[in-house]
Amino acid sequence: MTDTTDTTRPAAASGTFRIGGDIEINRLGYGTMQLTGPGVWGPPKDHDEAIRVLKRAVELGVNFFDTADSYGPYVAEELLHEALHPYGDDVLIATKAGLTRTGPNEWPPVGRPEYLRQEAEMSLRRLGLERIDLFQLHRIDPKVPLEDQVGELKKLQDEGKIRHIGLSEVGVDDVKAAQEIATIVSVQNLYNLTDRSAEELLDWSTEQGIGFIPWFPLATGKLTGEGSPLTELAKQHDASPSQLALAWLLKRSPVMLPIPGTSSVDHLEDNLAGATIELTDDEFAALSKAGE
Repeated sequence: MTDTTDTTRPAAASGTFRIGGDIEINRLGYGTMQLTGPGVWGPPKDHDEAIRVLKRAVELGVNFFDTADSYGPYVAEELLHEALHPYGDDVLIATKAGLTRTGPNEWPPVGRPEYLRQEAEMSLRRLGLERIDLFQLHRIDPKVPLEDQVGELKKLQDEGKIRHIGLSEVGVDDVKAAQEIATIVSVQNLYNLTDRSAEELLDWSTEQGIGFIPWFPLATGKLTGEGSPLTELAKQHDASPSQLALAWLLKRSPVMLPIPGTSSVDHLEDNLAGATIELTDDEFAALSKAGE
């Protein structure tokens, strides 16, 4: 294991990926869900710290921020606007629609075309953007034909309000079906060292050159607790378990775009340092086995 970069902008050490072939980002990004209140509902416990986290992420080389209208709801997008607008030319804000909120930890899918259009328009306003560079369908609504859901995003794309389209929590067949309607440039599924249920989608995305955004890349702490499979290896390498978990993800595939989230500047700095760790093949294999 070697340190590969200047530690002042560690996210830049993660390598780059071109979303849709034309927007270059550093592969290690930041997810905004944990900036909101308990149950992803309401404002942050510490508003000023949330703003500091977002500003510090940019200082550390993050230029890919993942959010959604449903985080709060609306809170995470508003925090991004407050902290970072006007965004730098190299900053990509990706957002989502397709889940509505009826209370803490409640996420009913709503994929009616008029709702998706309304939420895209509202996200443009909240984020202060003229175009959303990556707009993701947060869930496929089983009650609405897929062609109506993706078709509405394609209309928004044709109107210049969306640049690229992504999907979340899907299988390979879902992406193939959506690609009959529009170009899909990214997928976002649950994936981490101990939950590899989306392995088939990851392998297919790697072959296709489609960005794969693993949500809960650290399993919200389950990988990093006492007795974690990573604890012993982390001690050996003078690294935190979360750093090793992120280094493992980055080595797993060149299309992997982890978005670890946190509401703490200290945790942010610790997480992003994971990009500076380059695992050997043997270390990668050992971590893979430990996480099974």
